[in-house]
Amino acid sequence: MDTKETQFLQLIRENKGILYKICKIYQDDPDDRDDLLQEMVLQLWRAFDTFRGDSKFSSWMYRVALNTAIVFFKKQKRRPDDQPMPAQFDHADDHSAAEEKEEKLAIFYKAVQYLNKVEKALIYLYMEDQPYDDIAATLGITPLNVRVRLNRVKNKLKDIIKEMNYEY
Repeated sequence: MDTKETQFLQLIRENKGILYKICKIYQDDPDDRDDLLQEMVLQLWRAFDTFRGDSKFSSWMYRVALNTAIVFFKKQKRRPDDQPMPAQFDHADDHSAAEEKEEKLAIFYKAVQYLNKVEKALIYLYMEDQPYDDIAATLGITPLNVRVRLNRVKNKLKDIIKEMNYEY
Protein backbone atom coordinates (compact mmCIF):
# COMPACT_ATOMS: atom_id res chain seq x y z
CA MET A 1 0.00 0.00 0.00
CA ASP A 2 1.21 3.48 -0.71
CA THR A 3 1.64 6.16 1.94
CA LYS A 4 -1.63 7.93 1.14
CA GLU A 5 -3.70 4.78 1.63
CA THR A 6 -1.83 3.87 4.81
CA GLN A 7 -2.31 7.35 6.22
CA PHE A 8 -6.01 7.33 5.34
CA LEU A 9 -6.62 3.92 6.90
CA GLN A 10 -4.78 4.93 10.07
CA LEU A 11 -6.83 8.13 10.42
CA ILE A 12 -10.07 6.19 9.85
CA ARG A 13 -9.08 3.64 12.51
CA GLU A 14 -8.26 6.40 14.99
CA ASN A 15 -11.57 8.17 14.39
CA LYS A 16 -13.93 5.29 13.61
CA GLY A 17 -16.06 6.09 16.66
CA ILE A 18 -17.24 9.25 14.92
CA LEU A 19 -18.51 7.24 11.97
CA TYR A 20 -20.23 4.64 14.16
CA LYS A 21 -22.03 7.34 16.16
CA ILE A 22 -23.26 9.14 13.06
CA CYS A 23 -24.49 5.84 11.63
CA LYS A 24 -26.30 5.05 14.88
CA ILE A 25 -27.99 8.45 14.91
CA TYR A 26 -29.06 8.48 11.26
CA GLN A 27 -29.97 4.82 10.74
CA ASP A 28 -32.03 2.56 12.97
CA ASP A 29 -31.60 -0.66 11.00
CA PRO A 30 -28.20 -2.44 11.34
CA ASP A 31 -28.05 -3.16 7.58
CA ASP A 32 -28.74 0.50 6.79
CA ARG A 33 -26.01 1.52 9.27
CA ASP A 34 -23.54 -0.77 7.49
CA ASP A 35 -24.49 0.73 4.13
CA LEU A 36 -24.13 4.25 5.50
CA LEU A 37 -20.75 3.43 7.06
CA GLN A 38 -19.51 2.10 3.73
CA GLU A 39 -20.79 5.20 1.93
CA MET A 40 -19.13 7.53 4.45
CA VAL A 41 -15.75 5.79 4.12
CA LEU A 42 -16.05 5.95 0.33
CA GLN A 43 -16.86 9.68 0.40
CA LEU A 44 -14.03 10.33 2.86
CA TRP A 45 -11.60 8.53 0.55
CA ARG A 46 -12.84 10.47 -2.48
CA ALA A 47 -12.44 13.76 -0.59
CA PHE A 48 -9.19 12.85 1.19
CA ASP A 49 -7.07 14.88 -1.24
CA THR A 50 -9.02 18.01 -0.24
CA PHE A 51 -7.98 17.67 3.43
CA ARG A 52 -5.33 20.34 3.81
CA GLY A 53 -4.61 19.89 7.50
CA ASP A 54 -5.79 23.40 8.43
CA SER A 55 -8.05 21.79 11.03
CA LYS A 56 -8.01 18.51 12.90
CA PHE A 57 -8.78 15.48 10.77
CA SER A 58 -11.68 14.61 13.06
CA SER A 59 -13.33 18.02 12.42
CA TRP A 60 -13.00 17.59 8.67
CA MET A 61 -14.25 14.03 8.99
CA TYR A 62 -17.35 15.21 10.92
CA ARG A 63 -18.35 17.52 8.10
CA VAL A 64 -17.86 14.98 5.32
CA ALA A 65 -19.54 12.17 7.28
CA LEU A 66 -22.50 14.33 8.37
CA ASN A 67 -23.09 15.59 4.84
CA THR A 68 -22.89 12.01 3.55
CA ALA A 69 -25.37 10.83 6.19
CA ILE A 70 -27.81 13.61 5.32
CA VAL A 71 -27.63 12.85 1.60
CA PHE A 72 -27.94 9.11 2.29
CA PHE A 73 -30.96 9.75 4.50
CA LYS A 74 -32.63 11.91 1.82
CA LYS A 75 -32.06 9.26 -0.83
CA GLN A 76 -33.87 6.69 1.27
CA LYS A 77 -36.90 8.98 1.48
CA ARG A 78 -37.51 7.57 4.89
CA ARG A 79 -39.50 9.80 7.20
CA PRO A 80 -39.88 9.26 10.95
CA ASP A 81 -43.58 10.11 10.54
CA ASP A 82 -43.99 6.95 8.44
CA GLN A 83 -42.90 4.80 11.35
CA PRO A 84 -45.43 4.13 14.10
CA MET A 85 -44.42 5.32 17.54
CA PRO A 86 -43.97 2.34 19.84
CA ALA A 87 -46.60 2.16 22.58
CA GLN A 88 -43.97 1.43 25.20
CA PHE A 89 -40.75 -0.39 25.74
CA ASP A 90 -40.74 -3.40 28.02
CA HIS A 91 -37.94 -3.51 30.51
CA ALA A 92 -37.23 -5.65 33.52
CA ASP A 93 -36.62 -4.02 36.88
CA ASP A 94 -33.62 -6.18 37.74
CA HIS A 95 -31.18 -4.94 35.10
CA SER A 96 -27.61 -4.31 36.02
CA ALA A 97 -26.33 -0.74 35.79
CA ALA A 98 -24.62 -1.49 32.47
CA GLU A 99 -27.75 -3.05 31.00
CA GLU A 100 -29.82 -0.10 32.17
CA LYS A 101 -27.36 2.33 30.59
CA GLU A 102 -27.49 0.38 27.31
CA GLU A 103 -31.28 0.38 27.44
CA LYS A 104 -31.40 4.13 28.01
CA LEU A 105 -28.98 4.65 25.16
CA ALA A 106 -31.15 2.49 22.89
CA ILE A 107 -34.21 4.55 23.87
CA PHE A 108 -32.29 7.74 23.17
CA TYR A 109 -31.15 6.56 19.73
CA LYS A 110 -34.70 5.45 18.93
CA ALA A 111 -36.01 8.89 19.91
CA VAL A 112 -33.34 10.59 17.78
CA GLN A 113 -34.81 8.82 14.74
CA TYR A 114 -37.83 11.13 15.05
CA LEU A 115 -35.72 14.28 14.64
CA ASN A 116 -35.08 15.97 11.32
CA LYS A 117 -31.61 15.89 9.74
CA VAL A 118 -30.46 19.24 11.14
CA GLU A 119 -31.66 18.36 14.64
CA LYS A 120 -29.80 15.05 14.43
CA ALA A 121 -26.60 16.80 13.39
CA LEU A 122 -27.02 19.36 16.17
CA ILE A 123 -27.48 16.67 18.84
CA TYR A 124 -24.60 14.63 17.47
CA LEU A 125 -22.17 17.54 17.48
CA TYR A 126 -23.33 18.54 20.97
CA MET A 127 -22.81 14.99 22.23
CA GLU A 128 -19.28 15.10 20.83
CA ASP A 129 -18.59 18.20 22.99
CA GLN A 130 -18.02 20.39 19.95
CA PRO A 131 -17.83 24.11 20.78
CA TYR A 132 -20.89 26.13 19.79
CA ASP A 133 -18.80 28.08 17.30
CA ASP A 134 -17.78 24.85 15.53
CA ILE A 135 -21.36 23.57 15.55
CA ALA A 136 -22.53 26.89 14.11
CA ALA A 137 -19.89 26.76 11.35
CA THR A 138 -20.76 23.15 10.48
CA LEU A 139 -24.50 23.84 10.30
CA GLY A 140 -24.25 27.33 8.81
CA ILE A 141 -26.04 29.09 11.68
CA THR A 142 -25.03 31.53 14.41
CA PRO A 143 -23.73 30.36 17.81
CA LEU A 144 -26.76 31.99 19.45
CA ASN A 145 -29.03 30.04 17.11
CA VAL A 146 -27.17 26.87 18.14
CA ARG A 147 -28.06 27.49 21.78
CA VAL A 148 -31.72 28.17 21.01
CA ARG A 149 -32.09 25.20 18.65
CA LEU A 150 -30.25 22.89 21.00
CA ASN A 151 -32.58 23.79 23.85
CA ARG A 152 -35.59 23.14 21.63
CA VAL A 153 -34.21 19.81 20.42
CA LYS A 154 -33.50 18.66 23.98
CA ASN A 155 -37.09 19.45 24.94
CA LYS A 156 -38.36 17.71 21.81
CA LEU A 157 -36.36 14.59 22.69
CA LYS A 158 -37.79 14.61 26.21
CA ASP A 159 -41.31 14.83 24.76
CA ILE A 160 -40.63 12.02 22.29
CA ILE A 161 -39.28 9.78 25.03
CA LYS A 162 -42.25 10.63 27.21
CA GLU A 163 -44.62 9.71 24.34
CA MET A 164 -42.80 6.41 24.14
CA ASN A 165 -43.98 5.86 27.74
CA TYR A 166 -40.48 5.78 29.09
CA GLU A 167 -39.03 8.10 31.69
CA TYR A 168 -35.49 9.04 30.79
